[in-house]
Amino acid sequence: MKRRDFIKTGSGGLISAALLPTVLFSQEKNVHAVWVENGEPSELLHAALQGLGGINQFVSRGDIVVLKPNIGWDRAPQYAANTNPELVRALTVACFEAGAKTVKIFDRTCNNPRRCYRNSQIEALAKEAGAEVDQIRENRFVDYKIENGEIIDKWPLYRDYIEADKVINVPIAKHHSLSRVSLGLKNLMGVMGGNRGSLHSYFDTKIIDIDRMLLPHLTIVDAYRILTSNGPSGGNINDVKLTKTLIASPCVVTADYVALELFGHSLNNVRHISAAYERGLNRFEHKNLNLKKVRLSA
Repeated sequence: MKRRDFIKTGSGGLISAALLPTVLFSQEKNVHAVWVENGEPSELLHAALQGLGGINQFVSRGDIVVLKPNIGWDRAPQYAANTNPELVRALTVACFEAGAKTVKIFDRTCNNPRRCYRNSQIEALAKEAGAEVDQIRENRFVDYKIENGEIIDKWPLYRDYIEADKVINVPIAKHHSLSRVSLGLKNLMGVMGGNRGSLHSYFDTKIIDIDRMLLPHLTIVDAYRILTSNGPSGGNINDVKLTKTLIASPCVVTADYVALELFGHSLNNVRHISAAYERGLNRFEHKNLNLKKVRLSA
């Protein structure tokens, strides 16, 4: 069954927590996550997908696929505020090779959207690979009922994301002044409408309330460059660390947990990720994680 078949659209439409995306595939040797290092973005991606059994485990022929990178900031790639454009291009190519009908890319930016799309270089490189790269349109946000929310019971979500057959979340790993880190769970704010500033109070509860309705089929954490401080917007090249790493998992919570190692954090240090475990958003237990680590040869 396709993702969009689960959804009742329209104002006040209902998304049941029981109908979150079910991933019907088996990974290579039950690998829960892959950590790949010492390569260029396309090389890292290829190795990570191979470690999870291949892109065809996630994308089927005829799928409408949404790639959700971070394009939120008017920054060039070297400042590590947005997802690496070379990674987005390589992932677009991989989706089409798997038979995707359409690849859509969008993000609700914090800075001027035209400048963010251009200066991140994501728009140009993804379009070159055949993706549809569009700025967010406010009339595409639809109110959805949030089941089992502790604080949030309804929120406007981007319809193109909700109705996609497959969603691949592609955050960049970076410091964040509010949440300590910005990874996969935080990156999903880019498809949330409404007053996102109001989510900053009781952030750890509110973000998980809404994220439970947005769980992607695959999360790929871009850690080719990471922003180590002054996030999420960055702007100082001295805050950027070249790590040439990529982390991938079919579970966004697992991907975020593994990525904490990049910053030297433990799970207890990052409240919204630990809250995701406490509220059952994880598919795999972090204490029994089957993590495959790969170091590419120079």
